[in-house]
Amino acid sequence: MTMPEIFVEGFATTPWWWEGFAPPEDAPAELPKDVDVLIVGGGYAGISCALTLAEAGRAPLVLEAGRLGWGASSRNGGQVTGGVNVGKIPGGGNAVQNAADQRNAMLRDAAGGMRHLLATIERLGIDCGWHATGRLTALWTASHAVGWAKRLPDLNQHAEADARMVSRDEMRAMIGSDFYPGGVMIGRAGHLHPAKLFGGLLDAARRAGARAHGGTAVDAIARAPGGWQVSTSRGTFSANHVVIATNGYTGGLVPKMQRQLIPVTTHMIATEALPPGLAQTLMPGNHAVSETRRVVNHYRLSPDGTRLLFGGRARFFPAAETTTAAILHRLMTQRFPALRGVKVTHSWGGKVAVPFDYLPHIGQQDGLHYALGCNGSGVVMMNWLGHAVARRLLGDAAPAAAFELGQMPTHPLFHGTPWFLPAVGTYYQVRDWMERRPAATTAA
Repeated sequence: MTMPEIFVEGFATTPWWWEGFAPPEDAPAELPKDVDVLIVGGGYAGISCALTLAEAGRAPLVLEAGRLGWGASSRNGGQVTGGVNVGKIPGGGNAVQNAADQRNAMLRDAAGGMRHLLATIERLGIDCGWHATGRLTALWTASHAVGWAKRLPDLNQHAEADARMVSRDEMRAMIGSDFYPGGVMIGRAGHLHPAKLFGGLLDAARRAGARAHGGTAVDAIARAPGGWQVSTSRGTFSANHVVIATNGYTGGLVPKMQRQLIPVTTHMIATEALPPGLAQTLMPGNHAVSETRRVVNHYRLSPDGTRLLFGGRARFFPAAETTTAAILHRLMTQRFPALRGVKVTHSWGGKVAVPFDYLPHIGQQDGLHYALGCNGSGVVMMNWLGHAVARRLLGDAAPAAAFELGQMPTHPLFHGTPWFLPAVGTYYQVRDWMERRPAATTAA
């Protein structure tokens, strides 16, 4: 597609979410010479950790190399579930094999994370467009129903998912498309405005006494008597404790952690405001939707219900936002032919962190605390892990204990740059196509 066909005049390559809350461009502030808890990374995990510490009377400092919340916390799809995706690997398998007790403990802890997030939103009065309308997991092929049906008892008992299978006819009525052979309705789920959520958490953390500064890169962390010596782009100071909460943007500051996390870029587009009634025809229940294919697509209406926000892994190597937008627009119109004439106003990307075991992690490594590895489910999980690390620093009872799994695994050929993603991504795309092709032929 050429640019005039699908892009509006004034097309933007920044997240549509930033129309509601843009990551702040704070003026540089003087850094203290001594810090109780330094938190590296100013996204959900870092700010959630700082909020919990500050409300308990501690004095945390959050430093972010870019603008606070600039990364995945203000770029994600805003879908909210409590544990449904924990440990899920491409192709529908589970990362935790032959350990039902461990899997179920993770489901319970993830469900606790959703309770914590919703209680925090209510307690702080954060206006972030929360819609408790559930999430539809759309089956890529009819064969995927078998695995999901087996998962439902555990999801309902331990993750409190309120999940049920959905037939092809019911699915067609629920999203106004006959693209899928069925689905799974996750009743305890919904969607929100992720950037407004971040803005509300940041404001609450600062009101409680936390300090948070963007534009301040942490260059080095070294052991020192009683704690750590921290070198930044704006000076050096000492810290009693350090928390790493950089997730998909973990660089070479801690090389061992960089080798344990695969940064994967996911992309999104926002359509122009849809003609009256079209949005409600396509998404009458205002559900969030995510597919069971390996190269996942996900979508939902904007909080005001006027446009479709469509995302997925459009490319596995760097590409212009116009290129990824054209790919996503094509995928969107395959599912909703009525949107073929609808144009795109925004296209953007952001990085998620995928550990080699596909599981979220908290803990300590060489004395550094960390909260890492959302696997694309960061709205709940990164807020929960950040809070859990703070609770450990406070010496309280430890939530999210199921994700304290010891040292994160790595691979001897991985040194921080995901050179293998184009090949792996292409393989997954081919597998998706091969699985879908018989289903498409049958449907025709």
